[in-house]
Amino acid sequence: MYRILGADGKEYGPVTGEVLRQWIAQGRANAQTKVKPEGGADWQTLASVPEFGPDFAPAPGAAPTPPLPTTPAEAKTSGLAITSLVLGVLGLFTCGVTALVGLILGIIALVKVSRSGGRLSGQGLAIAGICVSGLFLLMLPLFAAMLLPALARAKYQAQRINCVSNMKQLGLAVRTYANDHNDQLPPAATWCDAIQNNVGSPKVFQCPSEAGRRCAYAFNAKLDGKKESEVDPQTVVLFESNLGWNGSGGAAQLKPHKHSSRTVNVLLADGAVVPMSRSELGTLRWEP
Repeated sequence: MYRILGADGKEYGPVTGEVLRQWIAQGRANAQTKVKPEGGADWQTLASVPEFGPDFAPAPGAAPTPPLPTTPAEAKTSGLAITSLVLGVLGLFTCGVTALVGLILGIIALVKVSRSGGRLSGQGLAIAGICVSGLFLLMLPLFAAMLLPALARAKYQAQRINCVSNMKQLGLAVRTYANDHNDQLPPAATWCDAIQNNVGSPKVFQCPSEAGRRCAYAFNAKLDGKKESEVDPQTVVLFESNLGWNGSGGAAQLKPHKHSSRTVNVLLADGAVVPMSRSELGTLRWEP
């Protein structure tokens, strides 16, 4: 009984010597076919086995029969190489995040293909994955340079919206104070203390871009003790400033918050919060 090593690298058998002779006659086995006896340890060519040697002896005067060509087993494409290329391409949609993994897998795939002895294919895919992934990794600083300004603008926009909301709540608290005090506006020197009970949270006095400042707004000093009904609706009541808690003053104390270097938010007596550009500040009304 014999075992046969096929051209595809797989073992077949055991088969009898008679079956082997039929395979030789049919061309399914030739002198170079690898065989070993059942229970044997070493492979040898069929022609070197004494039992089958005569089957391959050339007829007198005839040229020796060349061995039949063997068909190599088809190489398997490396899955790592394919994954590397896919992750590299996805770097276009993930700002290069998947490209780092693609680069590592591409290098591993290239090494494995090179060491497989032909059992693995996909060297080109691995190289393509490395190149594409590396390209997107090199572009990460460019993506960051494009993204960071947009994030900063979004942050400042959110801070501006929050600042406007705070000023509107403070304006409502000022009007509530006036309603409770015979239409009289709070005293300029203590306006924060006067209205704080009408404000839901101390954070309303603070601007998100002015961290650490207890109050980021100032009161129009010329409205000190004035009756609300006698104040022109377009008169400034509150404005952005760095004077702190109970701060009051006028145009000289205006100071834009960090969320906008081009405009200053002011609260008018009619309750509207208006962003004023530097060129428009001279048009503000400070007198009641």
